Amino acid sequence: MPAFFHKLEKIKPFYDWAYKIMLFICKILLIADIIITSITVAGRYFPFFTAPHWGEEIVLTLMVYMAVLSATLAIRKRSHIRMTAFDQYLPRKAIICLDLLADLCVLALGVLLVVYGYTVIKPGGNIAKFAKYSSLPNLSQVWMYLPVAVAGIGMIIFELEQVFLHIEEFYLPDKTDGKEAQAS
Repeated sequence: MPAFFHKLEKIKPFYDWAYKIMLFICKILLIADIIITSITVAGRYFPFFTAPHWGEEIVLTLMVYMAVLSATLAIRKRSHIRMTAFDQYLPRKAIICLDLLADLCVLALGVLLVVYGYTVIKPGGNIAKFAKYSSLPNLSQVWMYLPVAVAGIGMIIFELEQVFLHIEEFYLPDKTDGKEAQAS
């Protein structure tokens, strides 16, 4: 079994690369959100400055993207809220199994987000045909629903890593004890 986990460690750079890409996208979205919000607010309070009519809808769209993409980043760092009240009373293997079960459930959610997210935004679908931004009628509101599928893909990528880490922790507990001690 250790040879299997050694082979899996070779794809760790892919996970690091995907994390950096998602983090960079979130940073760009945050910067754009701040700039558009500032321009929109300035346009309301300064008579010589014209606020863009599309500002609020685009800001909301960017916030949706940031929310779902940052949730995928939290999966990679294991920084989601977790119930750990009973961890000190349970055996280590039971905690690993429960963490694995939780990660498998989130992985299933990621698959559902991809499947149903694509169903909503697919070409020729109802949303793609009829939904439009009120302030930008030429821009399809598919862009508002696209982050559902994108977040599902991110969840799948990072949850697969977490599932493999939990399985490795189950079979090679000595290797992960050092990592937890370093993280503390």
